[in-house]
Formats: sequence, C-alpha cells, structure tokens
Amino acid sequence: AIKNAGLTPKHDIIRGGTDGSRLSFMGLPCPNIFTGMMAIHSRHEFISVQDMEKSVDTLVELVQVWVKHEG
Repeated sequence: AIKNAGLTPKHDIIRGGTDGSRLSFMGLPCPNIFTGMMAIHSRHEFISVQDMEKSVDTLVELVQVWVKHEG
C-alpha cells in the first residue's frame, strides 16, 4: 500500500507508547501508519499538509489491498 501511494516503506522498530504497540504485544500485529514526525513530542511538533495527504493516500491504498485480498 505504501509503495502504491508512491512512497518507500521504512521498516523500523519503535519503542512502546502507542495503542498499536500494546496490541502487538498481546499478539495482534498492528503497524503504525505514519502521520509525520516533525519536532516530535515538542511544543513545536507539526505535520505538513503534504504528509497528511500521503498518509490518506496510503490508507486508501491499504483498504484497496484488503478488498482485493478478501475478494
């Protein structure tokens, strides 16, 4: 889905702190879909409109992958 949205996937381990990390720990793999990481966890944290658009494109592609897999 990420490649279909015109991006290059980046596989990286992140430490806990997300609902997804807790679900993965409990046995339900749950990848984090990016939302941008500019000045993360600071009072200057932000995301660009372009990053938000690519995130939406990725989610749309992911749904299409699931539909094809189910069909």
